[in-house]
This record gives sequence, structure tokens and C-alpha cells, in this order.
Amino acid sequence: MNGTVVRPAAPRAARTRGRLCTEAAPGVWVVLADGCPPRGHLTDEDLADAAALSPRRAAERLAARRALRGLLAARFPEAQDADVVYSRHGRPALAGRPDIGISVSHEGDAVAACAALDHAVGLDVQHPPPSVTDSLLRRCARGRAEALRRLPERLRAREFAWLWTVQEACVKAAGTGLAGRPWAIDVPLPALRGTWGPHHWVTLRGRTTVPLSVAYTPLPDRTRVPEST
Repeated sequence: MNGTVVRPAAPRAARTRGRLCTEAAPGVWVVLADGCPPRGHLTDEDLADAAALSPRRAAERLAARRALRGLLAARFPEAQDADVVYSRHGRPALAGRPDIGISVSHEGDAVAACAALDHAVGLDVQHPPPSVTDSLLRRCARGRAEALRRLPERLRAREFAWLWTVQEACVKAAGTGLAGRPWAIDVPLPALRGTWGPHHWVTLRGRTTVPLSVAYTPLPDRTRVPEST
């Protein structure tokens, strides 16, 4: 680790449990409901989408959908009732609005949603796990595993959660899910922002106490005419 020491970033007016709506990056909007019901209406399609799920998964799906609908109503009202469709890797999109990238995440009673115009986005929220094994650190943190291992257990778990939200957000933005091998993405700690290939990522340290990160990249310009060869 070459003497690198991981220190937690100093929080800026960190929120406790509650609601948050913020612009994580220019034009990239995020809502978080932590420990309180998310706001937003549900469409008939939303209810039908959850009908075949188990009660627990249906509740999670509808909570995430409420968060998304509330965000769309606030920032993209013309798309607030658009149907949500999924790619084969589970990436959500708005039917008829390919210009608006969306992502949702839930972890226990924390529910988050993200939306951005002309950008593909990925979002992940995680509560710190009770503990983090050395093997998990080696797999996900790689060259930074030893520095994390030396931290007190609770801080180690929190820093690991921040790292994992970045990794998950990146593969969600890429539309690959776990097939994109999120554990292989190098994430400096405790950096607030960085890049992975064409994707930018940002953590919401200082804006929320629950680890939450967003990744985004511009969508291809669909109006551009390819040059003739």
C-alpha cells in the first residue's frame, strides 16, 4: 500500500435520516428517502409490475418506483408517468424517453432514485455491513485492502460501503450489472469523485450519512449524422 492511509472525508453538514433531493453533478438529480416513506405517485403500470413479486420484493419495487416518480415529477414532469422498462441485464429505462437516464436503488429502509437528461446513470445506496472479511476486502479493494483492514471495524465497514456504492453505480451506468465485474473497479479512498472509463462517478459524502454514489456518462448523440467513408 506504500504507506497510504485511508482517512474518512470530513462531513459537510451531513444529514441524518430523512429525505434528500440534490444535484449530484450538473444535471444529474438524486433523491433519497432514508427511514421515511419516499414521495411520489404510482401508475397502473407500476402496480402491475409489482403484482407478480413476493410481498417483500413488491414493497421494495414500489418504494423505489415512488422515489423515481417523485423525482421525475419535480425535474422532468413531462416524463413522470412514462412506463419503466428493463434491459436484459435489468437496467431500467423510460419507455419513449431514451434521452432521460434513470436508476434506482434500495437497501433496507433507504430508497434512492436518479435521473438525468442526455446521460446514462447508475445509482447505489448501501448501509454498512456488520463486518467485512479480509477476503472481501482483497476482492473489492485490492491494493487498498490493507489500509482498510487496519481501520476500526465500524469505520472499515463504512468505508467499504462507500467503495462498493461507487463500484455498483459504475456498472449500473454501463448497463452491465454484475457481469461488469464491479469488484475490479479501482476506487481511491476516500475520494469524492473520479472516473472509470467514460464514466464519471461522485459520492454524496457530506450530503447524507448513508453511503450513496452516482455514476454518469453522456448518451450518444442520436441526432448526429455519421460521416461517410
